[in-house]
Amino acid sequence: MHLAYPAVLSALLFCTGLYGVLARRNAILVLMSVELMLNAVNLNLVAFDVWLSRTAEETLHSGQALTLFTIAIAAAEIGIGLAIVLAVHRNRGTADIDKLRDTAERHGPDGTDHDALTAEQPGEAQKSEATA
Repeated sequence: MHLAYPAVLSALLFCTGLYGVLARRNAILVLMSVELMLNAVNLNLVAFDVWLSRTAEETLHSGQALTLFTIAIAAAEIGIGLAIVLAVHRNRGTADIDKLRDTAERHGPDGTDHDALTAEQPGEAQKSEATA
């Protein structure tokens, strides 16, 4: 088999994963797209390793070793990423990335903490504003 076939397939997989990362709103789908991109890289590593082992006298199979390393990193990444997404979904009630962009603390124009005021009961917020 020629080297062009797995290289083109890998490029298509990588472009599909890149589109998924840039266009998706759901964090789970973004993680799946990152996994697709990593699998495209793995396919390239193995294809070039096989192609270079035919031309070289020494067969070190370094591409396959790097592929195993990438698979281990991808497994750790998906485990940690999924744990973070589940924790955010449990706290915020959504996995929509656009709604999660404002995670930094916001301060009002008068210097008060906006998140602290919204966390209080409506009656308590009015009392604290009246006393201020």
